[in-house]
Amino acid sequence: MPTSATPYLEYSNTSNVMTNARIVLSTMLILAACVFVDLVVGLRGIDVGSDTYVYADVFEHLRGGMIETRFEPGFLLITRLMSVAGFSVHAYQCVLFGLLLLLAIIAARHYFAYLGGGRGRLTFVIAGLAFLLLSPMFVNASINAVRQGLASLPVFIALLAFHQRQWRTFFIYGVIATGFHYSSLVYLAFAPLLLINLKTLRIIALLAFIAYCTGLTMIVVRAAVPSLYNAVMDYSLASKYKSGVRLDFAAFSIFWYALPFMLSSIVREPFRARLKDSTAVYLVMLLPFFALGWGNFSNRYLLSAYMAISMMVAAIFFHSRLSVLRNPILLRGGLVISCAVFYYYVVNQVLV
Repeated sequence: MPTSATPYLEYSNTSNVMTNARIVLSTMLILAACVFVDLVVGLRGIDVGSDTYVYADVFEHLRGGMIETRFEPGFLLITRLMSVAGFSVHAYQCVLFGLLLLLAIIAARHYFAYLGGGRGRLTFVIAGLAFLLLSPMFVNASINAVRQGLASLPVFIALLAFHQRQWRTFFIYGVIATGFHYSSLVYLAFAPLLLINLKTLRIIALLAFIAYCTGLTMIVVRAAVPSLYNAVMDYSLASKYKSGVRLDFAAFSIFWYALPFMLSSIVREPFRARLKDSTAVYLVMLLPFFALGWGNFSNRYLLSAYMAISMMVAAIFFHSRLSVLRNPILLRGGLVISCAVFYYYVVNQVLV
């Protein structure tokens, strides 16, 4: 008996060592990638990103005391504390983007648990970060719409929690999201639709899609709530950006909703069913765009939804039946490549 047990113990110890080594490797890769992209964003000039100079200007002026600003309480608190503490603008930018990366990691962990959890959580985080860094919309959240970017992932976490009836988590992340950007309240207002079945929600979303594409939502808001219509249309009026019904954004958004269903055959069970369930959260995040996405800078109403796209694609790869797609080496290599792509995006200001 002792002789037969020895090889098993050796194998178990070797397995534990290998598992620990993979955990350390994955953690080091995540840290290295985050430090690299954080420096890329944090050390950018104030001419990189159309709103960067605005944040830098408010940050500098806060050293002399409180000033009048549109910043939300949570964002203003961070800005004020760092300004008074004597941080440089670059350090301020590093902290803001570092916070966005932290929220991305937390969102990936929540989505991983939502899908059913299991082994490989760090690898899923790696996949989630990789696909986020490949998204031009994430660049927009990093160097341009910074406040709304910080609010987007907490909105995603809050809606995932609502879908699971986790009211405490919903409340906590809803408050965090609103503290960064008041537009989060629009997404949270649609959260009760997650209480209905997915089939009914699809019908509602389809009707909202048609109403948006035909211009009906714009007509209704203008007639019923003219103050809201004016507020939406007057947003950044001096900036040059195409307003009105954006059929390109609408079609692009629906494509990503359909993708998990089109590729469902390559996703393993039970994760396939949970991935389809999560599309309900994505649909709810599209509704603010269908309601108000005809105004100036309408893409800002898609920021949360497009962040969720990266997580859904990560889930398709990570839970794929095709071993080549879920191979940890491929996903880790993908994170390295995505860092290089993100660097290109930021330097050349590739935004959506």
